[in-house]
Amino acid sequence: MTPDLILHNATLYSPGHTRFSKNQSVGSGHGASATALATAGNRIMALGDDKTILAMAGPTTRILNLDQKLVLPGFIDTHFHFYEWAVNLNSIDFAQTRNFAGMETAIREKSRLLGPDHWILGQGFNESDWPENRMPDRLDLDMAAPDNPVCIWRCDLHLAVANSSALSLAGIDSTAPDPPDGVIVRDGTGIPTGVLKEMAPNLIRNVLPALTFENLLENMEKAMAKAHALGLTGIHDIRLMGGEEGAVALQAWQSLHAAGKLTLRCHVALPGEMTRQAIDLGLCSGFGDDMLRIGHLKFFSDGGMGARTAWMTEPYLDAAYGMSLTPIQEIEQAVIQADRAGLSCMVHAVGDRAVHEVLSVFAGVEALNQSACRIPHRMEHAQMILPRDLETLKQLKNLAVSCQPNNMSLDISMIDQCVGKRGKYAYNFKNILETGIPTMFSSDAPVADPNPFAGIFSAVTRRRMDHTPDTGWYPDQCLTVDQAVQGYTLTPAATSGMGDVTGSLIVGKKADLIVTDRNIFCIDPEEIPVTRVVLTLFNGKIVYERP
Repeated sequence: MTPDLILHNATLYSPGHTRFSKNQSVGSGHGASATALATAGNRIMALGDDKTILAMAGPTTRILNLDQKLVLPGFIDTHFHFYEWAVNLNSIDFAQTRNFAGMETAIREKSRLLGPDHWILGQGFNESDWPENRMPDRLDLDMAAPDNPVCIWRCDLHLAVANSSALSLAGIDSTAPDPPDGVIVRDGTGIPTGVLKEMAPNLIRNVLPALTFENLLENMEKAMAKAHALGLTGIHDIRLMGGEEGAVALQAWQSLHAAGKLTLRCHVALPGEMTRQAIDLGLCSGFGDDMLRIGHLKFFSDGGMGARTAWMTEPYLDAAYGMSLTPIQEIEQAVIQADRAGLSCMVHAVGDRAVHEVLSVFAGVEALNQSACRIPHRMEHAQMILPRDLETLKQLKNLAVSCQPNNMSLDISMIDQCVGKRGKYAYNFKNILETGIPTMFSSDAPVADPNPFAGIFSAVTRRRMDHTPDTGWYPDQCLTVDQAVQGYTLTPAATSGMGDVTGSLIVGKKADLIVTDRNIFCIDPEEIPVTRVVLTLFNGKIVYERP
């Protein structure tokens, strides 16, 4: 067979099978030095030295000299609210907003661009990193855009702020009750301040003008192209609390697949609220093909620390104990039923109390010894975990953990403010890895930047994107670059039942790979965030090539 593509004069890296150091080439996994790779169709055809692989070329083979650039398996983001990211491609992105005035300016500019009466939406503000350290309210947004309904989401998606017009359109006034599992924050006279927590922002979402299905598909295609430029070849599309977007998201993914326009390997999570229906339909996690599969049922045990709704064992320094959103007994019963039916479950757990309770649920389910699941259950975030629960993790056999390193860079100031020295238990990536539990890394986008190199930098240095603090935040939890890369490649592939398909550069696996402009294993870690992808290959086809 003649190769379609040959990459040579390359530095090949395959986590779990090969290792790289500054002073030696990467091995092929079989003891020989490999500097070239050939693909045919949608698979890796051969690995070897330049002379051997180049000799395989035919008249139609495309040959690329990589000038020793690094080749990695395509990245897999295992916790990505991809549907939400695609729907809101045209919203204000506050990720680079450095102060309160910058937020106001962005809203005013959007108002001038759109004109009166049009909705203004935004996502990603992080007041804890602003010098003012102040949460906006409806009056602030009224002043910035008096002629538009406005709603902006905090970076963690557990809190939103709406202006007076948006509140009115959603029917949120002094007489409106808090929705189940949600909080409408009010001032001393009972008037809503505009701050909405957990499920309360859904009152706003319910009155937003909907995209047509055709526009949704267009946005998802644009979003996939953006993902390719970041080196992503696989994602797990995760549901928000309430799961109201679940059905249309799955329909959209199926439509793209049927049209031959699906260019990411996608595991689609189902809302935990649909457990009974999924069981009755006979669905199981892993159902599908190499491109599109049913993922996990998604449950929420608590909220987020930024909104002070993560469930804690001790009170916050500036709030109470947070919230238990879905009663833990309800989660336990659903997981038991799903486990028996072959539906794997993922449970959002941020606070240390939530983590403890969720681990107890999974330990109890394992003890029943009834699982029909093809892939492990998952705990999402494990953001704050106590030593006693690390011991529990060591004992579990059918569980994986998905953590978000770049969220840490967003949360450092906030965690210091709300829990003080107990922050040493937050984002304990090294401790979690050392339990032996399969540990995957992800972005939680649009909560944080979906660029995997930002996540790798955060995991390796434990610094913000502005490279502070100098010595890292609780640096005893720093990982190696190798550990971080494995968390974005081989581990997510293996724990989602795709270990024989992707996740490493091995002959016979699908040709999902990326080429980077620098070798992240050799450079100063400070350079990792500015690493760029120059080529992305998905299923054997070039889907991104940097000009």
